[in-house]
Amino acid sequence: MNASDIVQPESPPIPAEEIRLPRRGFTIDRRKALVAAAVLWAGFALMVWLVLRGQTGAFDETGLLAARTGEARDFAGSHLMLEIVRDVTAMGGVFLRNLFAVAAVVALLFLRLRREAVLFAMTVAGGWIANTLLKVLVGRERPQIVPHLMEAGGESFPSGHSFNAAVVYIAMALAFAAMSSRHSVRYTLIASAMVLSAMIAWSRVMLGVHFPSDVTAGWLGGAAWAFTGAALLYKPAKAAAESAGGDAPTVH
Repeated sequence: MNASDIVQPESPPIPAEEIRLPRRGFTIDRRKALVAAAVLWAGFALMVWLVLRGQTGAFDETGLLAARTGEARDFAGSHLMLEIVRDVTAMGGVFLRNLFAVAAVVALLFLRLRREAVLFAMTVAGGWIANTLLKVLVGRERPQIVPHLMEAGGESFPSGHSFNAAVVYIAMALAFAAMSSRHSVRYTLIASAMVLSAMIAWSRVMLGVHFPSDVTAGWLGGAAWAFTGAALLYKPAKAAAESAGGDAPTVH
């Protein structure tokens, strides 16, 4: 038996793993973003007008009592359902919301989407300032007609939880949607973020710490700000990204 019959030929070398990053993000249509923002701002203004005129009493009471039962107005669902509601509301809390926001910025920078990272950060920071000002201008005491199922302080209108959750998750979806040229992918991401933030908003009503009008206005305002930021903060974000590290060319 020859040595050549025993020794097997060497296997071909395994190619090095490659990570392909997107050459550039696609831009969000800023005209469509402005139209969406205008519709949402109109809804927000209507809610403010109704609250200031005291026209939301029936809506607020019905919404608060929908998930309550008995004379004590306890939570109508199971203990598991209550924990799910608390988990949902935690996604809009200060810790998790900001944790996800920071993670999104890091991911966008890793993907070399500096423009989207700066735009997202500017939108979130601006939204926090806008919500703070709105609470000072309007304000409202929290509902007392049902027991609170978690601790909550500060002014009630508009719901800061709802406002900031809408800003963070919708702005995040807008940022990552810029990675795809397919409208179906973009719309799915943005719609999912809108549904998620709406669930977070309504969880505040189920826990008894906000009126339905609080969270409706908060969600409308936050969503409106996210689309407004995508349209109006695009050029400042692009300039900042280019000055910071040289942004890649845009793919249309």
